[in-house]
Amino acid sequence: MSLYGMMRTGVSGMNAQANRLSTVADNIANADTTGYKRSSVEFSTMLLPTPGGAYNSGGVNTTVRSAVSAQGALQYTTSVSDLAINGDGFFVVRVPGGNGASADQTNYLTRAGSFVLDAQGRLVNAAGYQLMGYGVDGSDALVPITIPSTARDPQASTLGRMAGNLPSNADPVTGNLPSSGTVPVEYTSKSSMLVYTDDGTPKMLDIYFSKTNSGDWEVSVFDQSAATPGGPFPYTGGALGTGTLTFDGSGNLTSGGNLSFTVPGGGSFNLDLSNFTQFGSGFSVTDVAANGNTNSTINKIQIGKDGTIFAQYTDGSTAALYKIALADVVSPDRLTGLAGNVYVQSPDSGAVTFHAANEDGLGSIVSGALENSNVDIAEELTNMIAAQRSYTANSKVFQTGSDLMDVLVNLKR
Repeated sequence: MSLYGMMRTGVSGMNAQANRLSTVADNIANADTTGYKRSSVEFSTMLLPTPGGAYNSGGVNTTVRSAVSAQGALQYTTSVSDLAINGDGFFVVRVPGGNGASADQTNYLTRAGSFVLDAQGRLVNAAGYQLMGYGVDGSDALVPITIPSTARDPQASTLGRMAGNLPSNADPVTGNLPSSGTVPVEYTSKSSMLVYTDDGTPKMLDIYFSKTNSGDWEVSVFDQSAATPGGPFPYTGGALGTGTLTFDGSGNLTSGGNLSFTVPGGGSFNLDLSNFTQFGSGFSVTDVAANGNTNSTINKIQIGKDGTIFAQYTDGSTAALYKIALADVVSPDRLTGLAGNVYVQSPDSGAVTFHAANEDGLGSIVSGALENSNVDIAEELTNMIAAQRSYTANSKVFQTGSDLMDVLVNLKR
């Protein structure tokens, strides 16, 4: 049995080195494949029971491992839809189907972020998988990311906010306040805000701040288009809305943080002023924004580090469309690899969980970059030479066993 065992062991060694050479061939072939993770072979001994006075040679077992957790170098491109993950995590992709839906609900994981828009506005990578993410409605359900090509309908403004500081050292107004509509008018500070009517027409609002005593400010809102030429006062129709902001001795707002009125040509509008302060510094507006929009088409998209996809419209406005989802597993190196440079959960990888970028220890999204493979060609060539020499040595073991078998068979002749 020793000669048979010797030959069997030689075959085992050749098979093991053949597996090693197969991974080397794959690694070299995919050295330029975006997001590819190199494979390697781990060897372990295979022992057989050895009775007294004899030795049964065993062999070698091989286990293929993929270095999925090892990140490749980032290569920067000129396409905003080329995406890379700087850190841990995987893109979540599905097989695309008709009408922007998925052909099935299987979630595949990949680091290959060479996404482009297809005819239906879907972001698909070079292997044809569609990128998944979250909608901006706050839902945790994964949805296919589809960039709309149609024009955005106009939307009237309903909510707005303004934040800043009102100077505590300003003198109270002693003349006519803007809300009185009586000329001449005195006020302390003025700012403006852009809103939209029902048909998407932009409208500028003038907002006056008038200090009435040490802690009270009157706020008056006017339609800028209704100002008398050479004005600004009087405004046709008077103030759209008025309110009072009251601050305590520390400069913090105590009442009057919201002002409601109707936008001409639009609907009810609520202006949030709760983030104003009254400190010793001068008048300043640190934040001003309102919802609503005119009808326009998407000019380009932008993708933030947290995976939020923003659409920039032809009117200059921006809006969040989706947030790219990232997947995580406990043991990435034990995922099961499939064709198309994707992975699925295996019994040894742990459960797949979904998160947003820059959260729960996951990496950030890099727009305009791709992750190269983590293959080192020099190392692979070295492994190839070592595997070739080991294969040859094992073949010599088998050949020697075969020659000895011939000697044993010829003994009876």
